[in-house]
Amino acid sequence: MCENVKKVSSWLGAVFGEGSVPQFEMNARTVEILNQLMQSSEASCRDTALLIEDYKQKAAEYHAEGDHLQDILQQSLNLSPASLSVSAARYLSILVESAVVLGVRDTSLSSYFPAINSLTNELLEAEKSNRKLKRELKAVRNKVGDTLSRADKIKVDLKKTIKLQAEEKVKVDQRQLNMDFMKAKNDELSIRQKKSEAQLAALNMDDSLSHEAIESLSEEVAALHNKINPLREKLASYMDLSPNPCLAKVKLEEAKRQLVSLQTVTPTTNHARYFSG
Repeated sequence: MCENVKKVSSWLGAVFGEGSVPQFEMNARTVEILNQLMQSSEASCRDTALLIEDYKQKAAEYHAEGDHLQDILQQSLNLSPASLSVSAARYLSILVESAVVLGVRDTSLSSYFPAINSLTNELLEAEKSNRKLKRELKAVRNKVGDTLSRADKIKVDLKKTIKLQAEEKVKVDQRQLNMDFMKAKNDELSIRQKKSEAQLAALNMDDSLSHEAIESLSEEVAALHNKINPLREKLASYMDLSPNPCLAKVKLEEAKRQLVSLQTVTPTTNHARYFSG
């Protein structure tokens, strides 16, 4: 633990340099985390240092090879960068820039052709991917167009639905008002019926004077009238004849008794009708 604390403190001092190290709680967890960061940082620094050394070595090799080629050009062909024409210098610069862009080691054809083939393949893959993206974009645009048209249709349908809903609400409100009116009317009639029943109960009205009883008596009266009319016609026929005086007298008395018995019921029925009215 103490050894790790010393290493972490030394590393933090090296990292912050002349600046002061921020205050933090020194416990086992923070020391462990800082120790891991220190190891990771040291490993990264070692890798970076190795990479820098490799770049330096390659740069030295390139410089040595360049000096060697320059010596060959000067000794064999008596050529130097200063002796080149403007066009030759420009072509040489283009050749160098092309080599840098292609990422080749040298400017030989054996290095250029693989690099150009690789770039050509990448270009073909990019064009293929571009065509695929164009097809997908076209499909997405078609879908967006369909979606927009559907959205417009949904908006129109929504407006129609809102309008129909408003009209239906007016109808429902009107029906509700009618129902409320009918309910209030029904309650009023119920109250009036109860009051009428209470008044009738207070008057001790006979059941024979009810509407049903009067209708029944009216039907009986109509039936009696139907019976009386044939008897009257029959009596009239006897009155026009010259029958046996004794027999006619008997029949006449019998008919009179029947007529009187029927007429005694009629006034009661008329009275019931009058009371009902």
